Amino acid sequence: MPHRFYSNGRLEVEALVAELERFCQLVVAQMKLDVRVQVKSTKAGAAGTAGGGIPEVHVDFSGRDDALLLEHGAELLLTIEYLALRCLHLDPQAHDQVHFDCAEFRATRLAELKLSAQVAAQRVRELHQPFRMNPMSARERRTIHLALQGESDVRTGSEGEGERRQVVIYPADSK
Repeated sequence: MPHRFYSNGRLEVEALVAELERFCQLVVAQMKLDVRVQVKSTKAGAAGTAGGGIPEVHVDFSGRDDALLLEHGAELLLTIEYLALRCLHLDPQAHDQVHFDCAEFRATRLAELKLSAQVAAQRVRELHQPFRMNPMSARERRTIHLALQGESDVRTGSEGEGERRQVVIYPADSK
């Protein structure tokens, strides 16, 4: 079944931006949040894009109620993101192209995850014992896996199910 945000197999970014803007404005109004929503896209191949030519959509919230969006590990922000992706029926393969953020939370969290991965990998190197990280979302687990991908002396895997799924870092020579 063709999807309304896809044409000839490519994501139609302009249509997605417009629909995300409408959806987020509605959610913010219904929740009576004092925040501004800005939805913008980066063009395919634009300088500084991480996607290697794949367009990305950024949804940024800012305003007096930033703290509400960021409480409890940005639970409300992540919930709005989840609802938006589900309500718009966006193809799961495109989920990594859509980023929700507030007060640089996403960039801070990515840096925190990468640092945690390096610290855990160093512990595995020193103790020659596997290290289990706390359970985290699929997107966060992917960040950990990618952060350690180039390390020759450790390897990563995921164990568990659902909300309890976690990354395990092993010495590269262990089975």
